[in-house]
Amino acid sequence: MAYSCEIERDSISERGYRLTTFVVTFPRIILAEFNTHRMFSRNSASSRAIPVRKQVLAVLDDPFIPAEFGTDVGGMQAGPPLEGERAETARKLWLKQRDMAVTTALELMSSPDYVEGVLLDTQGDLRRAAEYIGREYLDKSSGLRRRPDLLATTKGITNRPLEPFMWHTAITTASEWSNFFALRTDENAQLEIRTIAEMMQNQYNQHVPTEVRNGGWHLPFTTEKDGDNIDLLRKLSTARSARVSYLTHDGENDPEKDVAMHDRLLSLGHMSPFEHAATPIVGQFQRLTDGNFRGWKQYRKFIPNEDDFSKVKPDA
Repeated sequence: MAYSCEIERDSISERGYRLTTFVVTFPRIILAEFNTHRMFSRNSASSRAIPVRKQVLAVLDDPFIPAEFGTDVGGMQAGPPLEGERAETARKLWLKQRDMAVTTALELMSSPDYVEGVLLDTQGDLRRAAEYIGREYLDKSSGLRRRPDLLATTKGITNRPLEPFMWHTAITTASEWSNFFALRTDENAQLEIRTIAEMMQNQYNQHVPTEVRNGGWHLPFTTEKDGDNIDLLRKLSTARSARVSYLTHDGENDPEKDVAMHDRLLSLGHMSPFEHAATPIVGQFQRLTDGNFRGWKQYRKFIPNEDDFSKVKPDA
């Protein structure tokens, strides 16, 4: 998958406040650092949602491997990277750990004895074994499904050992970028987050935002084909921002399914996808912040009790 960065929507209000939505892919290991930036609204691919068989094959075919293995010199910064044979040894150890994580995930998905047998049958070919186990797991009538030692643990647990080797996709919207760029493009920042931050900064500096007039909306993932009904467009934008959790974002858009997802998210109190759509704050004496954007009001802020699900949850 590798690093990637794309500006999905870039808007500027009549008062000069810019709001930008990125779709970025980076190593999963830096997600915690990325999430420390509180001015961001974001939705991310979820280990709870992606099928284990799909995630296993992803880390076998296209794992994150550090571009360099810095040496330990104390403190948080890395010393000079390993070179030559020592760098190759570190790379092999990283992939050895990847294979162990994949084996563990397959065992949690099926059972240790079952995985051992399949690996014997495939002569230790981990990818062939993963493909076979994935197919058998999907077949409700398979011998795997009838085994008394079947574990079949939930995705939210089974995928976790794979996370250090995953690429991670996130949708991120913000009006304040200068602090993130200053911190994360600094030479002292970890290489993995510095790489994506530099890509984002370069695109941000080169891109020209589109003016959104007062009363208009910043609506990521919508197009002219979706019409001009603002209520519908807000719902479509929200649902499509949420779909990154399932890595189906690049699939064919279905407005009916998007509206159904919007309504389901609303009923369950999952409000983060409602933060990407926003409208300019107008009026000279209006507060410039309502949420974590400056000069823009998020769709979320138009929803009653958006900050406390207990006020709308039936059994709270």
